[in-house]
Amino acid sequence: MDVVHLVVCGLDVHKDSVVASVIEPLGKKVKKETRTFATHTCDLYALRTWLRELRVDAIAMEGTGIYWRPIYAILEEGQPTWKLVVGNAMHIKNVPGRKTDVLDAEWLAQLVRHGLIRPSFVPPPSFRELRDLTRYRKKLVEDRTRQRTRIQKVLQAANIKLDGVATDIFGVSGMAMLRALAEGLATPAQMALLAKGVLRKKIDALQTALDGKLGATHRAMLTLALELLEAMDRTLIKLDAQIDQHVAAHEKQIERLDTLPGVDRVVAIAMLAELGPDMAVFPTAGHCASWAGVCPGNNESAGKHKDGRPRRGNPHLKTMLCQAAQSAAKTKGTHLRHKFYRLKARRGHNKAIMAIAHSLLIAAYAMLSKAEDYRDLGETWHDQRNRTQIAKQLTRRLTQLGFAVALSEAAPDSPIETEAPQ
Repeated sequence: MDVVHLVVCGLDVHKDSVVASVIEPLGKKVKKETRTFATHTCDLYALRTWLRELRVDAIAMEGTGIYWRPIYAILEEGQPTWKLVVGNAMHIKNVPGRKTDVLDAEWLAQLVRHGLIRPSFVPPPSFRELRDLTRYRKKLVEDRTRQRTRIQKVLQAANIKLDGVATDIFGVSGMAMLRALAEGLATPAQMALLAKGVLRKKIDALQTALDGKLGATHRAMLTLALELLEAMDRTLIKLDAQIDQHVAAHEKQIERLDTLPGVDRVVAIAMLAELGPDMAVFPTAGHCASWAGVCPGNNESAGKHKDGRPRRGNPHLKTMLCQAAQSAAKTKGTHLRHKFYRLKARRGHNKAIMAIAHSLLIAAYAMLSKAEDYRDLGETWHDQRNRTQIAKQLTRRLTQLGFAVALSEAAPDSPIETEAPQ
C-alpha cells in the first residue's frame, strides 16, 4: 500500500490540549485540516469521531511523558481501522525555528504519510496494566530502602550501633529491638534478649550496641518511621497479590524465566511485563537488546569509533537485568559467572555486569520465542571452545619462563597429575 495516498493524521499532544492535523490527498495536491481538542475524556471521544468521519488510515504521535497514553487508549478502542504509530521524539525532531503546535502536528502527519516514523513498541492493554503495577512496586521498594536508611540515621544520631552487630536490623529480631527502642521502656539487656536464632550468640555485643542516648525526639522519629515502614510492607503484600492475579495466565513463562541464573520471580515478572508475551515484535534478539539498552552503542564518525556507551533504552528493564546480573555473577558453577570474571579482568566491573545483563536478555528472548527451558553451558564452555588457542598461549608463556613443553592428548577419564618442580 502506498502510504502517500493515505489519509493521515498527526497529533501534537500536551497536558491540556491536543492539536490534530489531517492530510488528505486530492490528486497531485493535498487538503489539510487542523483542529484543537481538550484532553478530557469527552473531548477525546469527539476527536475519535472526527477522525472516523475523515476516514483516517494512520495516526502518529510522539511518545513523550505520559500524556499520550490516554489518547492512545481511546483511539485503539473498538477495533479501529487506522494504524496507530507512537514515535520516539528524538527520531522525529523537527528543524528548530518557526515552531508552533500546528506545525508540529503537520510535521508528524507528513512523516507518517511518507512512512518515515519508526513505530515504538506498545504492549497490549493488559500488559500495560502489568507494567504499571511492576513499576509502581519498584518505586515502592526504593522508597522502603530510603525509609530504612532514615531509620539507620536516627540510630546513628543516638549512638546506637545495632547495624554493626546484626547483619539485617530489619529482620524479625531487629524489628523487635527497634520497636522496643521506640517505646523506651526496656533496658539494653532486656532488648538484647529479644534476639532469635544465630543472633542469640551475640547477646553481649547487642547489649553494648543498644546502649545509646535515644531521647524523646529520636524515639518519636523512630516511631513514625517504623509505622511508615510497616505500612509500606503491607502495601507491598497487597501489590504482589494484584500482580499475581495479572500474571496467572502466564505462569509457565514466568517459571521458565525463573530458571535463569540470578533471576527470581520478581525479576521474571518484571521482564515479562516489559517485553510482553510475543517476541515477534522484535525482529532479532539483537533488536531486543538494543531496545532495552544493554548492548554497546554505535558512535562512529570519519572512520573513528568514539564513545560507545549503551543507549538509555528501557530504564525499568535495564535496571532489573543489571540487578539480576549482579546475582548471576555470584552463582557458582555457571557459564555466566565464568564469563563475568573473564570480562571483569579486561573490561572492568561495570562493563562486565552490562555484558551479563545482555546475555540474560538474549537467553530470555530465546526462551520466550522458542518456548524452551534454560540450559546452562557450564563454566568450562569458553575454555572448551578455544582449547587450541588457550593451549598455544599457555605453551608460549611456559616457554618464555624457560620450560620445555610437549603437548599430548589426555584420556577423557584420566586424572590430572601435577608434580612440583625440583
